[in-house]
Order: sequence, then C-alpha cells, then structure tokens
Amino acid sequence: MKVDIEDVLFWMDAIRNSKDRYRTLESFWKGQVRSKLWLIENLERCCKHQDNEIEIHGGWNGVLAALLFNSNLSVEKITSIDIDPECKEISETINKRYEMAGRFASETFDMCKWVSNSDIVINTSCEHLTQEQYDTWLSNINNKKSFIVLQSNNYFDHEEHIRCSQNLQEFIATSHLRIVWSGELEFSKYTRYMIIGYKNV
Repeated sequence: MKVDIEDVLFWMDAIRNSKDRYRTLESFWKGQVRSKLWLIENLERCCKHQDNEIEIHGGWNGVLAALLFNSNLSVEKITSIDIDPECKEISETINKRYEMAGRFASETFDMCKWVSNSDIVINTSCEHLTQEQYDTWLSNINNKKSFIVLQSNNYFDHEEHIRCSQNLQEFIATSHLRIVWSGELEFSKYTRYMIIGYKNV
C-alpha cells in the first residue's frame, strides 16, 4: 500500500492538536496498524464491489478509514462511528481531505443503536461488546447483502476487553455469520481473529 503524503501530514496535525497525544498515538501502534493492513489485504481479495459505502463501527480515531482510502478498494464514502466524543475531531483531521470532499463522516453514536444499510460494515471492536450487545448490533444491519468484517482477539488481560474469544472457532460460533473468509494473526501477547461474511439469515 502506498499512502499519500498529504494524508500523513494531516495525521501529524491530528496527533499534535489532540488533547491526549499519547492516546492518539495508540492508534498508530504496530499491532493496531498491522491488524488494519491485514484486514484491508483480505477485504481486497474478497470484495469486488464498486463504489462501496463503508461503515466502521468502533472507528476510534479514524486510522482504518484513512488506510481504506489509500487502499485498492473502490470506496465511495466512509462513515466512522464511535461512542467516544473525543474521537470525532481527531478522526475528521486524520481524514481531512476526504471529509472536505464529502467522502468521510464521523459520528458520535452508540454502535448498538445504529441502523446500517451500507455495502460494507466493519467492526474491529467485538471484544468490547457483551454477547447481548453484539447480537443487538448485528440485528440492526438491515441490508442482507452487507459485507461484514469482524475482528476480535484473545487478549483477556486488557480491562476493557469484556468478550474475548479463546480461539477462532469460538469467535466464529458467537458471530452468527455466513463465513466467506476467516483467519488469525499472531502477535507476541495475543492472537487477532478475523472473519468476513454475511448475516446468517
């Protein structure tokens, strides 16, 4: 992937201007970026749709959106949804060129109450949701043709992780998708799991 230098300059602005620079820098940790690049690499292989409207639930500071705009995917617009109001300004700065062009939007919202109809729906924060919350979130995806991408992990030691999976098979079993692709990415402290598919209806 080649990243446009103009985007990188806005990333630096977002870090410099954020209230908590260290917290913003966490978005660019090796594990975070490698997980996102892994997602994009496999989504590019699986998804051949054109002019995709994408939603990222638990979009945090908007780094995944920025990388998607620099990928080979056909992207029309990305909406990043996060319950933390601090993320909105940061994600809009990181994706400033696309926000100014009307191709990026950041929404402060509870993902479990958001109704989705987009072509691609991404949730890389499954470990932050209870099973009940996840089931509610999935039920609000109304487009049966939505391509759904999920990530979780087995990093139980993180205090904010309330629903990790012991292994990929457990993650698949609790996700209720018709699987197109699934895989694992090993890190020193944990394993990242990912599945791509459609609602199992």
